[in-house]
Amino acid sequence: MSDLDLLTQSLARNVKRWRNERGFTLDALAARAGVSRGMLIQIEQARTNPSIGTVVKIGDALGISITTLLDYERGPQVRIVPAEQAVRLWHTDAGSYNRLLAGTEAPGPLEMWDWRLMPGDRSPSDPHPTGTVELVHVTAGELTLTVDGVEHRVPAGASASFEADSPHVYGNDGDEPMEMVMAVSVPPVR
Repeated sequence: MSDLDLLTQSLARNVKRWRNERGFTLDALAARAGVSRGMLIQIEQARTNPSIGTVVKIGDALGISITTLLDYERGPQVRIVPAEQAVRLWHTDAGSYNRLLAGTEAPGPLEMWDWRLMPGDRSPSDPHPTGTVELVHVTAGELTLTVDGVEHRVPAGASASFEADSPHVYGNDGDEPMEMVMAVSVPPVR
C-alpha cells in the first residue's frame, strides 16, 4: 500500500471516528467545516484525496489536529516522528512546501510545521476557529505575513505570534528561499 493510500484510509477512518465521537451527523460536520456533505462521504469512504485546506477545515470543525486525522496507529505516550515520516501536505513546482512535523491533542490540537517558500510564492489560509494562535520562527530569508489584510515582515532569526481567526497569507517577496517553523494551537471543541 502506498503512503498516499495509507493516509487516505487513515483519514477516512479518523474522520468517521471523530465525527461519531463528537456526535455530529454528516450534515452537521459539513456545515461546521464548510465542506460539502458529498465530499465528507467520499473522504469517509476513502474515495478521494482532499486538499490540505479541506483537511484543515475538517480538523478545525472537529477540534482535532491534522496529525490526529492522519494518524494511522495510536502509539506510546512518547512518539518519535522520523524525518522521512513527516507528512508533506502542500508543495509547488518551484520548490515551496510545508511539512507537518508533529502534533498532539493538549488540550486542543497543537501542531508543529516546517515551511519553505520559494521567492514569489504565497500560501493563503482561511480563518481558523476563534482562539487559534499561530507562532512562527523564521530560520532563513524573510516571511511576508499578511494577517487580515495587513502585511508584516518577519526576517530570519525573528519570531511572530498572531491570532489566526482571520484570513492570513504566508508569502516570500524576497529573492531567496524563506524557511520557518510554525506552531498552531487550536482551542478544544466545546
